[in-house]
Amino acid sequence: MTEITVLDPHTGDPATTVRAAGDSEVAAAVGAARSAQPGWGRTPAEERGEALRRMAEALAGAAAELAELNRRETGRPEAEARGGVEAGAATLRQYAELGPLHRGHSLRGDVRAADYTVRRPRGVVAALTPWNDPVAVAAGLIGAALVTGNTVLHKPSERSPGVGVRLGELLSPLLPAGVLTTLSGGADTGRALTADPRVDVLAHVGSTAAGREIARTGAETGVHVIRENGGNDPLLVDAGVDPEWAAEQAALGCFANAGQICTAVERVYLHREVAEDVLDALTARALRRDREDPPQPLVDRAHRAQVHGQVSAAVAAGAQLRAGGGIPDGPGAHYPATVLTGCTSAMALMREETFGPVAPVTVVGSFEEGLSLAAEGRYGLAATVLTPRTDHALQAVAELPVGTVKVNGVFAGAPGGAAQPRGDSGEGYGFGPELLDEMTTASVVHLGAPVTAGAAR
Repeated sequence: MTEITVLDPHTGDPATTVRAAGDSEVAAAVGAARSAQPGWGRTPAEERGEALRRMAEALAGAAAELAELNRRETGRPEAEARGGVEAGAATLRQYAELGPLHRGHSLRGDVRAADYTVRRPRGVVAALTPWNDPVAVAAGLIGAALVTGNTVLHKPSERSPGVGVRLGELLSPLLPAGVLTTLSGGADTGRALTADPRVDVLAHVGSTAAGREIARTGAETGVHVIRENGGNDPLLVDAGVDPEWAAEQAALGCFANAGQICTAVERVYLHREVAEDVLDALTARALRRDREDPPQPLVDRAHRAQVHGQVSAAVAAGAQLRAGGGIPDGPGAHYPATVLTGCTSAMALMREETFGPVAPVTVVGSFEEGLSLAAEGRYGLAATVLTPRTDHALQAVAELPVGTVKVNGVFAGAPGGAAQPRGDSGEGYGFGPELLDEMTTASVVHLGAPVTAGAAR
């Protein structure tokens, strides 16, 4: 029997130990999900929505417990972790309402005939979810899949397995047997699940490397793939914006959850007219973050080594440290808020996802230069532009090849919003009403007038 032990990134002490599902257990779970799906798919949509409402209440009732588990496993501050649980409950309630309203389209080709589409569940969904927001992301994929009549096999990240197990214990008993099953484990468990030909959808939120492997599996088997993977999201600060506000936005985008957010700011371009003032204010925020509060750790020491490696390589290539940049003494996996200037596109820090509390800065001579640099790269998740000019905002929307363009707010967005990442950041829609379409197929029906016996011809 294989076990996974996660260390508390604050102290380095063991936080959670769970058993990893082996190949036979994965195969049995897929079989049970396949057997349960027809009955769940025939369940009226309103009843499936009611099940999601019960799940949302169970989630909300366990918010404190799940938040504490999340804090111990990943280092996420308890208040933020609790916010993720509450967001997950809100998402389940949203899909409880949207699911019964999900519908097809109609077209009249003749006064005595009609064409229309019927949405059908795809079947069995494998949902592979990340550690950095383990409840909110899982609730989105699970909720959209269940309310449209699919059954779900959930594999949480091996970096937050306790949260995943507890989530399954809370939600699965509220559904018929086989409708929602949690499978703990690492890469081997994930491969056994994604390679099973009885799975119809692979829904993955996580690293680009894992996403590529899943995409290859989908290409070989024909399974439907939905992916939100890594990003290298830029922040472009235009001339004319308030420097303090711009620094606040940059600090939020780069340092929130220690930079471990899917749409975190990974590279910063500052117009030269505001660059020094923004840099001074951003540096002050970075230093204050680590001086006034115990710094939030990264998820583990292996990830910290990766983040520090990118920072060190950038400094060796000519970048200058304004704050942070060193591994502190003591237990755990802490890393300080870090600000670097003089960064170039040749540096991995500006080309690859760092996923840490790092703000690498390039000063640009014009908005157009910054926009051109922001549009570079193989990722296409999100981008943020801070500008007082409407024409510059519209130019950014037209030219940035990303799924989400955020103007004047790094984490702005309406509830229920969806995005369609591109490039190495993924494929398909995540969240929102559009995710219901991803979880279903459309059958086109042509309904014509019958010709009865003896009818005039």
